[in-house]
Amino acid sequence: MNFKLLIQYDGTDFHGWQVQDNQRTVQGELTRVLSLIEDTEVYVAGSGRTDAGVHAEGQVANVKLVRPFTPENLRNAINGNLWRDLRILNVEKAADDFHARFSAKGKTYVYRVINAPVISPFWARYAHHENRPLDVGKMNTAARLFLGEHDWTAFSSTRTDAETKIRTITEFTVESVWDARANASLIEFRVTGNGFLRYMVRSLVGTLLEVGRNEKDFDTIQTAIVTGNRELAGKTAPAHGLTLLKVYYE
Repeated sequence: MNFKLLIQYDGTDFHGWQVQDNQRTVQGELTRVLSLIEDTEVYVAGSGRTDAGVHAEGQVANVKLVRPFTPENLRNAINGNLWRDLRILNVEKAADDFHARFSAKGKTYVYRVINAPVISPFWARYAHHENRPLDVGKMNTAARLFLGEHDWTAFSSTRTDAETKIRTITEFTVESVWDARANASLIEFRVTGNGFLRYMVRSLVGTLLEVGRNEKDFDTIQTAIVTGNRELAGKTAPAHGLTLLKVYYE
């Protein structure tokens, strides 16, 4: 039976999604627990990798098991063997050909920034702190330059096994709201696309932050997209501000 898992995790203490020797990873923890439950080694396929420190509110994975489980019993069994920074929110039966990665049609990420002199300790693990003033309107206008299909060489890591760096961004917004708990402005960079390269979202956000501080102009961004020159892109934003929000399927 093929099961689809909806997963949330606080990425602070994980070395990313993918299994690594002698490192605590999300895939590694799920593989350990599910292999224990199934009483044999299993493979957990994720919708994609998240880097060390990146969080997830809507990560998706699938696993094929032989032992009979109801979705509810499987969810409870997994959660009962995990640390509290990783949880399965929902389990459902999936078609045999469903694959969390290859069946995915798109993803939405959100990058959160507290824009204030001081960051609340309640946000310190989940948002980047920027104490300099940011022009939200200007950043939102610049975000529209990223819409459409482009080669994202300038905004991704050189260490990638992707066959192509062409991806399509369908939505990119920058919004500021007042957060009562932080007693400060919370800025959310929300981006949706059919796929993302390693460090891509954080590079895009880092570039927009430079726009918001009046350190980079629109022409430079357009030139970076066209030429693939990484030196024209902004500094990659820290991992802890990034969260995988949702994965889309048909």
